[in-house]
Amino acid sequence: MRIDRVQLKEQVGVGPSAGDTPILSVEGLVVDYPVGRSRFWGKQRSFVHAVSDVSFEIRRGETFGLVGETGSGKSTIGRAILGKAPVTGGRILFNGRDITHLGNRARRLTRRAMQLVFQDPYASLNPRMRVYDIVAEPLLVHGVVRRPRDAADQVAELLEMVGLPAEAASRYPHAFSGGQRQRIGIARALALRPELVIADEPVSALDVSIQAQVVNLLQELQERLGLSYLFIAHDLSVVRHISHRVGIMYAGKLVEVADRDAVYARPAHPYTQALLSAIPVPDPPVQRQRRRVVLQGELPDPSDPPSGCRFHTRCPVVETRCHEVQPGAVSVGVTHWAACHRLEESNIHQPVQA
Repeated sequence: MRIDRVQLKEQVGVGPSAGDTPILSVEGLVVDYPVGRSRFWGKQRSFVHAVSDVSFEIRRGETFGLVGETGSGKSTIGRAILGKAPVTGGRILFNGRDITHLGNRARRLTRRAMQLVFQDPYASLNPRMRVYDIVAEPLLVHGVVRRPRDAADQVAELLEMVGLPAEAASRYPHAFSGGQRQRIGIARALALRPELVIADEPVSALDVSIQAQVVNLLQELQERLGLSYLFIAHDLSVVRHISHRVGIMYAGKLVEVADRDAVYARPAHPYTQALLSAIPVPDPPVQRQRRRVVLQGELPDPSDPPSGCRFHTRCPVVETRCHEVQPGAVSVGVTHWAACHRLEESNIHQPVQA
C-alpha cells in the first residue's frame, strides 16, 4: 500500500451524547504495586503508588484523551480498566456495572466489549502467524466461530475496514510497514465489535506522516461504528485532533480535565501550561512571542511521592501551602476543572462537588 503524507483531520461527527449513561466511569481509582519484601513473614515492604484517586467518565461516542509524561500513570489506568493491573482502591463501572474485581469468567465476557490497541505494532503481532490467523484469533477464542476457516468473511471485512487489501490475509507481519502493522492490530481489536477501545499510545512508534493516517483511520472508524475511545498519549498535538475531552496526568494524579478547545485555549494548571508551551507553532513571529515554561527537575519517585501537591517540586509558581496541602479540584468552566491552590483564590472559581 502506498504511503502518502497526509494531514490530521479535526475531530468531527456526532460526538458524545451528554444525556446517556457514561459507557465508562472511573471513580477514585488507586493502583499500588508492591515492591520488595521485608525480612519477616514475607510481608510487603513498600509500594509504588502508580495511580492515586483518579476519577473521570467517558460518554458513548466520545474520545477521552489521557496525557502525561512517561511514568505519570496513564498506561496503568488503561491496564486497570482491562483487569491487568491491581486495583487497590476506588471502582470502575462499565455500562453501569462494577467491573473492578471481576472473576476470570466474568472478565472474559466483559473483554468482548472492551479491546486494546497496543503501542508497538512490531512487538504486538506474532511473527509466526499469518494476518488471517491474527485477526481471526479473537473470534476463535470467544467462540464466535468454531474453526479458523469459518472466519473468512469477517477477516476480509475487517481488513477492508482498516484499509488493507484482501491478499494481506495470507502474508506474515514482517511483510508490512509499521503503519500497516498497526492497521492489522486495529483490525484484530475490532473483530469482536467492541464498544470501548483503549488505544495505548497507538502512534508513538510510527513515523510522523504515518501517525496522521492512523489517527484519521481511528476517527473514521469511530464515526462508522459508534466507538468510544480512551486515547492514551504523551503528544498533545496528536491528542488535540482526536479527542473530545482531555485529561492531564502528573505523578499518578489527574490535575486537569476539560473539553479539547478549553485545554488548549485556556489551560488552568501550571503543568498543563508548561506542556503546551513546549509545542512548537509553525509561525516564526508567533513562536518568538510565546513564553516558554521550562520545568526543572524530574518526576517524583512514585514509591515516595511528595506531600501536598505532587507538582510542587517542579512548579514555577509554587507557594508554601503547596508543600503541605493537597489541592482539590476547582471548577474553571462548565466542564473544565483543575487541581491548583492558586485557582482557589478567585471568587469565580468554585470547588468541584464530589
